[in-house]
Amino acid sequence: LDLDRRLLHIVQSKGNKDRLVPLSEHLIRGIKTYINIAHPVKYLFEGKGNPEGKGFDGRYSQRGVQWAVKRIAKDAGIIKEVNVHMLRHSYATHLLEDGVNIIMVQKLLGHANIENTMVYLHICMPPDKLPQSPLDKVFALCSRSGK
Repeated sequence: LDLDRRLLHIVQSKGNKDRLVPLSEHLIRGIKTYINIAHPVKYLFEGKGNPEGKGFDGRYSQRGVQWAVKRIAKDAGIIKEVNVHMLRHSYATHLLEDGVNIIMVQKLLGHANIENTMVYLHICMPPDKLPQSPLDKVFALCSRSGK
């Protein structure tokens, strides 16, 4: 984490690539609060270990992260099936809907091939590209002219 530059350095993730992704100011505030309370030593979120003590290095397991995401979704009242990978899909879709260009989204996701990133174009709806009813346009024009 580089909280001053508002960046998360992801090391050897998808495709064994390193990349930097932006961090939200709101998330940074939460992380700083968490650090002040939990005082993590090696990893930001340190697991409690496994009963056998074999090979445990303090990181949360993939299963533990999956459990946490499902639990948070349930506590939030989300009925739909939720998984960790949906966070990645949502991230990409929101970036595109916010106008981030597809090449930047490709880099942030670590895709080697742009075709993998273009899948998200089919599901995103940029607000300025949403279809508008011709009636709304007529009413807007009439209200401006006072008719």
